[in-house]
Amino acid sequence: MRLAAIDWAMLETAWALGHKPVAACELIRFRVESPAVPLPQETLDLGLRGAPNFEQLRFAAPDLILSSPFYTRHEAALSAVAPVFSLPLFVRGEPSLPHALNALEGLAERLGDRQAGERARRAAEDRFDRIANRLKPQVGRPVMLIDFGDSRHFRAFGFDSLYGSTLTRLGLVNAWQDGTQFSFAAPVPIDRLAEMSDASFVIVSPIPIEAQAQLQRSVLWNALSPVKAGRVHQLAATNAFGGVPSGLAFAEGLADALATA
Repeated sequence: MRLAAIDWAMLETAWALGHKPVAACELIRFRVESPAVPLPQETLDLGLRGAPNFEQLRFAAPDLILSSPFYTRHEAALSAVAPVFSLPLFVRGEPSLPHALNALEGLAERLGDRQAGERARRAAEDRFDRIANRLKPQVGRPVMLIDFGDSRHFRAFGFDSLYGSTLTRLGLVNAWQDGTQFSFAAPVPIDRLAEMSDASFVIVSPIPIEAQAQLQRSVLWNALSPVKAGRVHQLAATNAFGGVPSGLAFAEGLADALATA
């Protein structure tokens, strides 16, 4: 079945099942943010997720289009090209990882390949278990996940995010007890980090270059207990709004980082 993916989490889910889409949105950025999901170079780029190129989509001639509730405004236009299959992986107030794991079997069922879903789910659960075993020495120690927007603001990940729910799956404590606060303009002031004196800081994506220099000079940042104690860990880029492959990549990176703590 020829698949086209508008939504990145659904793209990752199809990839995990061994059903690589022939077309998807924002491939240049996707390849940066989701290096754990290598796509063939011949995959057709459909442009922006929020404004897909329908001419390219028709040229791709998909049998099924993978979307999500984020893009319901396009559903009628997408349905004119091919049937649309959408699953809710990110629901406010609900942990994301269980939805991502369920999506493996949900999409596999739609593709008529139930065994692929069962295999992928089993392999993912086994891998999460192995990573959790590596992290047992860290159980009970709070972890603060940070995505810097600039040197004075960051994005935070609650239990309802992919990263936050992955922490829970690994048996770790999320230092951020509020809901996820993620937007283009990072909404959380850096002084909130003073509340997490016992936590390890895990920076989940590369810090903007200008912010790096400013943080090095920041009196507030350098006065924070985790910074003074060397409990700051930098992870490689992963997709905060991805599927199981991004959850696993984040978990592996986290285990590697905390193993050196």
